[in-house]
Amino acid sequence: MEQALVVGATGGTGAAITEELVRRGIRTVAFSRSIQKLEQLRASLGNPENLTLATGDAFRPSDIVKAAEGVDVLFHCANVPYHEMVNRLVPLGESVMEAADQLGLKVVVIDGIYPYGRSKMDRVTEEHPKQPHTKKGKIRHAYENMLFDKRWIHAKVMIVRLPDYYGPTANEASYLGSTLEAIAAGKMALFIGNMRVPREFVYLPDAAFMIVQLAARDEGWGENWNIPGAGLISGREIVRIAQQASGSTKPVIPLGKCGLSLLGLGVPVMKEIVEMLYLTEDPLVLSGGKYERRVGPIRATSFEKGITDTIRTLQKNKP
Repeated sequence: MEQALVVGATGGTGAAITEELVRRGIRTVAFSRSIQKLEQLRASLGNPENLTLATGDAFRPSDIVKAAEGVDVLFHCANVPYHEMVNRLVPLGESVMEAADQLGLKVVVIDGIYPYGRSKMDRVTEEHPKQPHTKKGKIRHAYENMLFDKRWIHAKVMIVRLPDYYGPTANEASYLGSTLEAIAAGKMALFIGNMRVPREFVYLPDAAFMIVQLAARDEGWGENWNIPGAGLISGREIVRIAQQASGSTKPVIPLGKCGLSLLGLGVPVMKEIVEMLYLTEDPLVLSGGKYERRVGPIRATSFEKGITDTIRTLQKNKP
């Protein structure tokens, strides 16, 4: 991999992957609609010489093609608002794939665990049957089928699946991002879902490291890859570590079905989370066996360190 394009570079996963690429000395193009956010990203990374900024609309293949001159690997980290997923996710992916196919690029698509549906397996492997029972799971499954469609003759694709994530670049697109931001700011926070049941979370710098490791290899294209976290942790334990790191004692309020539905009257995204709450009661945990066998050890920062570093970075970067 000599030069990479990160589509959606100012989002949570996009920013983490951009940082990892730049750290490795790879020439990187950060692509987003907002030049202001791109400039903030560049400044946060110390204005590296190997980072170029490109603005455009990921729904326009021509914008991506223009930004991708000289690129050999494209990281598709762009996403759509939760409440627009059903109508806009597949068209977004088709735009990215149309551009990649035109240029003959390798494409790394960052996705989640929704297509797996419910599972009774201790650790879910990449071979787990895709039997989604939610509308978001079904559209994510259709998204996968589109990405691997035979109409893309020149592009090579891999899908990298992450559990819920957290880290300094995580934002409102992640369940935990806004919770940790509020705790870091010393404000009352909301926590989505059950706080008692241990769940899997991945630290974004760890995920970015493993994703770039995968992208640098000649094999593994045309496949799904699971990227697990550092184990399971309950919401109560997350809050304990975060509050200890921040010095905040403001309350953290869990949001279940009723709370999310009420908030959803004014904030459509909140209402859309309700159908996915099963994952906070009956968590799905990813297996990293395939990655370990074919790539190397799972990088897993402890929750104590990852959450503490996230809080301190958020406080340091506070405007």
